[in-house]
Amino acid sequence: MKLIERSKLAASAFAFVSLASVSASFIESTPAVAKVPQQPAILTGSAVAVADKYAADAAEQVFKEGGNAVDAAVAIAFTLAVTYPEAGNIGGGGFMTLYVNGKPYFIDYRERAPLAATRNMYLDDQGNVIAGKSLYGYDAVGVPGTVAGMWEAQRRFGKLKWKQVLAPAIHYARDGFEVSDQLAQRRDAASKEFAGKTNFDQYFGGMNEGVNFKQPQLASVLTRIANDGAKDFYNGKTADLIAASMRGHGLITKQDLQQYKAVWRQPIEANWNGYRIITAPPPSSGGIGLVQLLKMKADLAPYFKDVSLNSAQYVHLIAEIEKRVFADRAQYLGDPDFYKVPIAQLTDDAYIAKRAAEVNENTPSDTKSVQPGLGTLMPEKAETTHFSVVDKWGNAVSNTYTINGYFGSGVVADGTGIVLNDEMDDFSAKPGVPNMFGVVGSDANAIEPKKRPLSSMTPTILTKDGKVSLVIGTPGGSRIFTSIFQVVNNIYDFHMPLKDAVAAMRFHHQLLPPNTIFWEPYQPVDGELAKAIEAKGYVLKGQNFSGDIQAIKIDGDTPLPAADPRGRGVTRVVQ
Repeated sequence: MKLIERSKLAASAFAFVSLASVSASFIESTPAVAKVPQQPAILTGSAVAVADKYAADAAEQVFKEGGNAVDAAVAIAFTLAVTYPEAGNIGGGGFMTLYVNGKPYFIDYRERAPLAATRNMYLDDQGNVIAGKSLYGYDAVGVPGTVAGMWEAQRRFGKLKWKQVLAPAIHYARDGFEVSDQLAQRRDAASKEFAGKTNFDQYFGGMNEGVNFKQPQLASVLTRIANDGAKDFYNGKTADLIAASMRGHGLITKQDLQQYKAVWRQPIEANWNGYRIITAPPPSSGGIGLVQLLKMKADLAPYFKDVSLNSAQYVHLIAEIEKRVFADRAQYLGDPDFYKVPIAQLTDDAYIAKRAAEVNENTPSDTKSVQPGLGTLMPEKAETTHFSVVDKWGNAVSNTYTINGYFGSGVVADGTGIVLNDEMDDFSAKPGVPNMFGVVGSDANAIEPKKRPLSSMTPTILTKDGKVSLVIGTPGGSRIFTSIFQVVNNIYDFHMPLKDAVAAMRFHHQLLPPNTIFWEPYQPVDGELAKAIEAKGYVLKGQNFSGDIQAIKIDGDTPLPAADPRGRGVTRVVQ
C-alpha cells in the first residue's frame, strides 16, 4: 500500500517546536525565584502515582500542609531514597518534566562523568571492554545529581519550606519502615551480585522481609540537607564523606561534587492527535524516540487500519517502527552540552514520513539494511523509578530518576548510607559494543569528563487546550519510551481506561538482536499469538521486567491515577 504524503496542514499540526537547550545553572549561583503564587483550584483534588505507599503518604502530608505538585514531587523523591533504595536515590540522577501555571519546564539533573574519567577507562590493554567494570564498584559511579535537581525545582516552584518537604524522608530513615517481600527479594539478588565486590552487605545485610529497617547515617545526611540545602551534599560534610569514601577506590573527588551543575533545558514539545506532548530533551533519547514513534505510527495509519491491538500484525508493525528509532538513537544522540544533537532533523515530519515509508508491511526488514536515517554524523539498566504528580491547581510533575542497576554500583558511601549509582555504564564504553541493555552507542555518547551519559528516561506530560491531560513515565532502561508509547496508544488510539491501558501486554524490539521480540511474564506472549509472531520471522525472548508505569489521566476536572500492577506502586487522591 502506498502511503499518502502529509499535507501542509498535517505537517503544521505535527510541527516540532522548542528545541534549544538553555544554559546551565549552578546549584548555588542561580538567584532565588519567587515561589509560585496561590491559584484557584481547578481540579477536584491532587493525585499521585508512585512506587510505594510511603512515598504516597509523604505526598499526602505535603498536600495537606498546602504544598503543590513540585513540593510533593520533591518529598516523594527523598522518601523513595529511603524506602525504595533499589532505585529511589540521592546517589543518582534523573529528569523532571514540569507544567506549572500553564507553562512547560524541564530540569536535567543527570549524573556526570568525573573529572578524571577517560574515554578508554573501561578497556583493557587490547582495547576490549572489561566485563563488569562499569557496572560494579567505585569505578562505575558518576557524580550524583538528584539533590541538586530537587533543590533547584523546589526553590523555583515550591510553596512550602525546604525542611517541610524533607521531613517525611527523615522520619522513615530515622524511625524505620517495614521491608516488603519484593524489596527483600531484590536485596537478596543484589547481595549475590555484589558479593565480594562492594560493601553492600555491610549496610543492607539486615534488610529482611517484615523488618523495621532504620538508616541512622542516611537520616543524618537528610537532616543536614534539610538544614543547609544542596550545599551540604556538594560542598559540605556529606560531600567530604563521599569524597573520602571514594579516595583510593574511585574517581569522584570533592571538586567533582563542587562543580556539579543541574541544568534547566527547554523540553521537547510536539503536537499529536490534538494533544501537546511535553517530554524529555537530550541527554535523554526517550523524548525524541517517543515523538518519532507516535508520528511514524500516524504516518502508517493505513497499515494499522483494522489491525487489532497486540495481534501478530500489530507487533510486527510496531517492531518495524522501533527498528528505525533505535538505529537513530545509536548514532545521533548524546549530551547536548558536548555534541550538537540533530533534534530538528530527527523530529521533522518529512524525515519521519521517509522513515515510515521504509517499513515493510508484511515481513521484518533486514536488520543490516536499517541504518541511521541522516547518514554519517560525528556524533541503561531497567531499575529506575518514576512518579507522577498533579495538584488541585492544575500543576503537574513527571519525574524519572535512577541509580541504573538495582542498588546501583553496590557501593554505599561510608558514613552516609547513600547508595551510589553505576551510571557510567550508560556511556558507550566502546562505540558499537552493547551496554547492559544490549544497546549500542556511537562517539556521541563516548566518555568525557563532566559529560552526562545518554538515557532513555522519558518523563512526559500531555496537555490539551493548555490543561494537563496525562502525566506518565516508567523505569525500564531502553524499554522506557517503547512502554510509554504503547500505553499512550492504548489510551488514545484504542480508547482503553487508564488502568487497563497500563496493565495491557507490552513488548519490545530495539534493532539488536536482529528480529527479536522481547515479551514479559506479566502478560506473556504464548499460544497461537506466539506461533503467529514467529511465523512472521521473529524470535521471541523473555524479559523479567517491562516497566512500572505510573500515570495520572485528567477526566474533566477529576484526576484518575493508575499504578502499574507489575510493581508495588500505589495511587492516592487527596481532596
